[in-house]
Amino acid sequence: MSERNIRVEPIDRQAVEDQEVEIVERKGIGHPDSICDGVAESVASALAREYLDRIGKVLHFNTDETQLVAGEAAPAFGGGEVVDPIYLLIVGRATKRYEGEMFPAETIALRAAREYLEETIPHLTIGEDIVVDVKLGEGSGDLQDVFGEDEVTVPMANDTSFGVGHAPLTETEQIVSEAEARLNGEFSDENPYLGQDVKLMGKREGDTIDVTVAAAMVDQHIADIDEYADAVESVREFVAEVAAEHTDREVHVHVNTADDYEEGSIYLTVTGTSAEQGDDGSVGRGNRANGLITPNRSMSMEATSGKNPVNHIGKIYNLLSTEIAEEVVSEVDGIRDLRVRLLSQIGRPIDQPHVADVHLVTADGVSLEDVQSDVETIVDEELADVTGITRRVIDGELSTF
Repeated sequence: MSERNIRVEPIDRQAVEDQEVEIVERKGIGHPDSICDGVAESVASALAREYLDRIGKVLHFNTDETQLVAGEAAPAFGGGEVVDPIYLLIVGRATKRYEGEMFPAETIALRAAREYLEETIPHLTIGEDIVVDVKLGEGSGDLQDVFGEDEVTVPMANDTSFGVGHAPLTETEQIVSEAEARLNGEFSDENPYLGQDVKLMGKREGDTIDVTVAAAMVDQHIADIDEYADAVESVREFVAEVAAEHTDREVHVHVNTADDYEEGSIYLTVTGTSAEQGDDGSVGRGNRANGLITPNRSMSMEATSGKNPVNHIGKIYNLLSTEIAEEVVSEVDGIRDLRVRLLSQIGRPIDQPHVADVHLVTADGVSLEDVQSDVETIVDEELADVTGITRRVIDGELSTF
C-alpha cells in the first residue's frame, strides 16, 4: 500500500463526451501567445542544458514572463512589408554567477530564441520583422535547484500549487488538436501560403460539431483574391478530412469568417502571424500543458512554459497529471472520463503531493471498485518517477503548450 496520499472517487459530472455542449480551443504555434510560450520554453530548456553541461546541475532560473508587443505591417498580394517590427522581451531570472564563474545566461537565451523563431516561423526575419530582447534578473545561488546527472534526491516543491490533467480526449478535442498539428505540418509543407498562426475553436452541440478556423495567409504566396479564396477553401477541406477521421458526427468547418471580400478585408499577412499587426502575446495566456484550452474540464491557470523543470510545480504537476491520466486510460479498461489533480505543498518532496486526487466516470457495468486498485498503482508509480518529467523536458521530449 502506497504511503502517498492518493484518492480515487467518482467524478461530479457527466463524461464530457455526453454533455450537450462542448467547447475546445487551440492556439497554433504562430499565435502571439504561443510564440511567447515556445520561446520561453526553448530558452528554459537551453539554460537547463547549459547549466548541466557547464556546472553539472540545473541552477535557479525561470523565463515564464516573456511578453510580445505587436508590430505593424502592410500586407499585399505578391508580398508586402513589416512597417514596425514585433518586439519580444524574454523576462525572468537566472543564476549568472556560480562559485566565482560567470554564466552567459542572456547570450544563451538570445541564441535559443533566435533558433526557435527561425525554425518555427520561417517568414519572420529576425532583427527586421521582430526584435528580440532579454532581461533576466540575477538568480540567487542560494536558490539553486540541484539536478545533476548522478543526483538521486527528489527536489522539494517550490510552491504550494496544483496541476490538472485529463484523458481520454473527446472527439472534438482530437479534431482540434490534430487539425492544428497537421495544418502546421504536412499541409503547410506543401502549401506555403498558410502561415503558422492558425487558431481553431471547436464547438460540439449535441451531435453536431462546428470547427472555426482563423488561418493567417502569407501574402508573397498569394497573387490575388481568387488565389486567397482557393487557399481558404483548401484549408476548410483539409480540416474536414481530419475531422472525418475522428468522428461520425456531422461536422461543419468555417475558415476566416471575418473576411469581407467586397471590402477587401481578408486575413492576409506578411509573416504568417497576427503578431505583425496588433495582436500582443504573453506566456500562459494560451494552451494548457496538453496543448488545448478546454472550458468543459478543470484547468490550472499556471503558465507551464518557461518554468524551471526541476521543482516548479506549475510545470511539473501539469505535465505529470496529464501523463498519469493518459497512462491510466491506456492501461485500465472501463474508464470513459478521468481527471487528475495534483496538489503540492511548498518544501515537500515533489513525489509526495499534498494530495493526488483522481476522479473518473466508468463505463456501464464497471464499478469504481473494479478499477480503483489499478488506478492507485499507476498513480503511485508515476509519482515515484516524477524526476523523469524533468529529464524529458530538458531533452525537449515534452511539449508544454
